[in-house]
Amino acid sequence: MGRRAASATANGENILESARRLFGEFRYDQVSLDEVAAQAGVTERTVVRRFGSKEKLFGAVSAERAASIRRARDEVPAGNIREAVKLLIGTYEDWGDEVLHLLSQEHGLAGVTNTVEAGRRYHAAWVERAFSPLLGELPPAVRRRRLGQLVAMTDIYCWKVLRRDVGLSRAEVEASLRELIGDIVARDA
Repeated sequence: MGRRAASATANGENILESARRLFGEFRYDQVSLDEVAAQAGVTERTVVRRFGSKEKLFGAVSAERAASIRRARDEVPAGNIREAVKLLIGTYEDWGDEVLHLLSQEHGLAGVTNTVEAGRRYHAAWVERAFSPLLGELPPAVRRRRLGQLVAMTDIYCWKVLRRDVGLSRAEVEASLRELIGDIVARDA
């Protein structure tokens, strides 16, 4: 019984890893359960038995990635710009290209749209938790505007522009974001 459980666990991990790799490289609609199974070294029937459907497999892959990103980001002490930026850029360096690939597919695929929307909600909540202590006692409208600016400055697309399009190093991106965030939180109402 112990060997069987270990084998099932290994199969599940192999399936998830293969699916993550394929969903990260190809569009959702180009990935088949048969291909996931072949790369994982199992049968398609094993994939279906384990995950039920392609949609559920995609959901499991998305949930696993989101949990990894959240674990990393939730280590940030509130009000510490340097640590927040360092951990944020670390998650973008690790998973940014995969997330950008996912974002390119968000329109028209319900499972992808739901995953992306959940990510956006988490990002906005994380920004508020990480930076609210630095905003002091601002009028509600100003606070809302500043939080919106912080969400934009820390968004993956800002990282993409600075890192991929402009070609800044990781250290330069971190310095740029610290400067921009510092300017936002230091402004008077």
